Amino acid sequence: MIDAHIHLEQYDSSVAEQMLSELPEHDIEALIAVSMNLDSCLRTEQLRAVYPRVIRAAYGFHPEQPLPSTEELKALLEWIGSRSTADFVAVGEIGLPYYSRAEALTRGEAFEMEPYIELLDTLLGLAARLDKPVVLHAVYEDALIACDLLEKHGIKHAHFHWFKGPEAAIMRMIARGYFISFTPDILYEADIQELARRYPPELVMAETDGPWPFEGVFAGRPTHPSMIHAVAEAWGAQHGYSPAKRKTY
Repeated sequence: MIDAHIHLEQYDSSVAEQMLSELPEHDIEALIAVSMNLDSCLRTEQLRAVYPRVIRAAYGFHPEQPLPSTEELKALLEWIGSRSTADFVAVGEIGLPYYSRAEALTRGEAFEMEPYIELLDTLLGLAARLDKPVVLHAVYEDALIACDLLEKHGIKHAHFHWFKGPEAAIMRMIARGYFISFTPDILYEADIQELARRYPPELVMAETDGPWPFEGVFAGRPTHPSMIHAVAEAWGAQHGYSPAKRKTY
């Protein structure tokens, strides 16, 4: 099992070390550790250097935050471009700010999307030049914009993490062979369960998006990579499979 999306560098260092030491007992082979900005990338790189067999690094700029300055973006692009292609597996997390935009509009504030679209365009261009897959934060109608840009840059290997979106986006993503992943909320969210039933199994992965917390049986518990077993079991239940022995999560 592989946790396809986790913000490992956002955990307290002692907590991260404990989790990493526990992975073998939970049959977790590796983690895809995504990054938020240049400082985050540096922390992810440091973790990868200590745990190279377990951590697969992804470097990028998360869209749910203020835009980087010109100097900050230049530094990030140069830093990622200077990494050995063997040092990281994807450009991510990158995408579009759906939730920040929704919150701003709810407050009655204007929100300029075009600069974020330009930023995503730039980061996808970098991924294309480096021949790297991308890890995307692009949900609901934003997924259609992301699809346009992926096609523009000829990027075929894309992972829409914790995806939810309209029918047009779902059909387009399936046709293009883009991956999605499910989090522990597949255990209790009906719309996510419906998506799990229809998205092609060969394009599905499991993630935690830790340290993001979850509800249901996981309420009040720190998010741990071992939770992907529950994700896989819940996904299997939507397809008529049942585990040989039910685990306690």
